[in-house]
Amino acid sequence: MKKMFLRLVLLCLWRLAGVFGDYTELKSVFEGDSVTLDCLTELNDDDEIHWRFKNTLIAVINKPADSFTLYDDVLDGRFRDRLKLDKQTGSLTITNFTMKHAGDYRLQTNSLKVEFILNVNFKISANEGDSFTLDSGLTEVKDDDEIRWWFGYTLIAEINKQADSFTVYDDVLDGRFRDRLKLDNQTGSLTITNTTTEHDGEYKLKTNSMSVHFYLTVIVSVFEGDSVNLDSGLTELKDDDVMVWRFGNESTLIAAINKRADRFSVYDDVLDGRFRDRLKLDKQTGSLTITNIRMKHAGDYRLENFIRRLYYIRLSVYARRLPVQQ
Repeated sequence: MKKMFLRLVLLCLWRLAGVFGDYTELKSVFEGDSVTLDCLTELNDDDEIHWRFKNTLIAVINKPADSFTLYDDVLDGRFRDRLKLDKQTGSLTITNFTMKHAGDYRLQTNSLKVEFILNVNFKISANEGDSFTLDSGLTEVKDDDEIRWWFGYTLIAEINKQADSFTVYDDVLDGRFRDRLKLDNQTGSLTITNTTTEHDGEYKLKTNSMSVHFYLTVIVSVFEGDSVNLDSGLTELKDDDVMVWRFGNESTLIAAINKRADRFSVYDDVLDGRFRDRLKLDKQTGSLTITNIRMKHAGDYRLENFIRRLYYIRLSVYARRLPVQQ
């Protein structure tokens, strides 16, 4: 049994790092989800295991004493009722994950040290024309803090506290952020005003100690019978662009572009034909127009651009009010 256990541990070490010694595994977790930190498949009778968050002890296993202890009231109680230990493997599960749980977790056993770096991801939404704030999670920017905000792969704002520098780059990406970015000098949070579909997608926060991803869905509201243009955010397709439009929880393919092959396809007979004769692709930008909107067209639309980034758009459809008869 112990030989089998040793092989499994070595396999885990190889999977994480490919070498023996200290190593790190990176994980990303969406806010509200649970995450399990594991490596071992079975505890030995003489195992002692310590789990730490940064430098704070949050769980201990003493197998000889058959003791399994959680310290979930440490650090202002941020882990209260969120920690679960697996008594067979020693794995640690954190439930209802939030930004304050992001960071470095360390597993130490009699013979093994593993570091897990957990990043938190957020799904957020904003109505077209509204403002929204990307929260840094900080109450105060420290003297040595460096903070950068990215939209996709483009830097849009940064803070260098040591140099007392707070900079927004709102003329990038054809000026779509011009006069729309505001940095909070105290917390490093970033606000985007007057939101349009050009601003949906992935935002990244990187600081000295953490990385956070925000996935913004812009909510577009229309009346039945209207047309709506789902903007790709591009001014011109590149020669190597490959992109698809999807709809709904099942991510049903409704349109596809392969610029290299000069193919522009709409799949308007899917989903009981609800899009039949309603879809039009812009061959210059890749934007998608839906005409004669009905309630059944409400929902989530996603643009997957395999070269650049994702776009998320939520379409809300309202019934038109009939004029009141006098």
